[in-house]
Amino acid sequence: MTSMSLSLSQILALAERIELQTPCGLQVWYVWNRTGADPLVLLHGGSGSWNHWLRNVIPLSSKRAVWALDTPGLGDSELPSGALDADDLYHPLEQGLQLLFADQALDIAGFSFGGLIAGFLAAAYAQRVKRLVLVGIPGLGLSDQILNMRGFRADMTGEERRAVHRNNLLAIMLQDPNMVTEELLDMQEHNVLRDRLRRRRIARSDAMLQLQTRWQCPVYGIWGENDALYRGSLPLIQGRLSACDLRGFHVLPDAGHWVQYEQPQAFNRVLLQSLC
Repeated sequence: MTSMSLSLSQILALAERIELQTPCGLQVWYVWNRTGADPLVLLHGGSGSWNHWLRNVIPLSSKRAVWALDTPGLGDSELPSGALDADDLYHPLEQGLQLLFADQALDIAGFSFGGLIAGFLAAAYAQRVKRLVLVGIPGLGLSDQILNMRGFRADMTGEERRAVHRNNLLAIMLQDPNMVTEELLDMQEHNVLRDRLRRRRIARSDAMLQLQTRWQCPVYGIWGENDALYRGSLPLIQGRLSACDLRGFHVLPDAGHWVQYEQPQAFNRVLLQSLC
């Protein structure tokens, strides 16, 4: 049975769930192949949870120990006091990493909002990050505004909420409407209901341009060719990352912003090759 045929519950059953008490609150981690070599830390996107990596953790764990965090304030992890945005989360992340790995340098992959947190972490705690993989991150001063996103009203029915989730997934996350299944809508609803972070100002900024000058590790980029955040500006991304040690930049065809979900086999292959 391949990872593509496993359900979310089956993938969770193969993981070890770790509830980690940190000075900034409870963090929930999931690890596959804990005794494997070379831990790989995965940081998910905004309004998400570890399951943004649903189609990746099993294949990746055949080669590595894979650690996926519910970002503080998202998923099952507690919101640190006063935290509003990515720049409030890298220190809590470091607290968790210190408890789990002491001073070990780690390979870290960050998707979208998770990539922003990883960028702040690599700037503030340079020795923590062995290699950094950025997956469709914003914060480069290029991201297009998504105009057709829809919000929720308190009086919406369940079906109306699902219609909004479907709209928003296709507006920003996915290019293929056939990817939006009932199971995916269930997962999206569960994730959005647990989002306690309501600001995304850094995503619309160019914060990563300055932070990258403080990164001391090799950097790799993986983007979907139809990323809704970068319509018309995708060819400019490499230039915006010219102040870091960019070792590889890959654009995967037939994929939108959520590239690791839409093209998991190609993504997993590129990620493992980048970190070999």
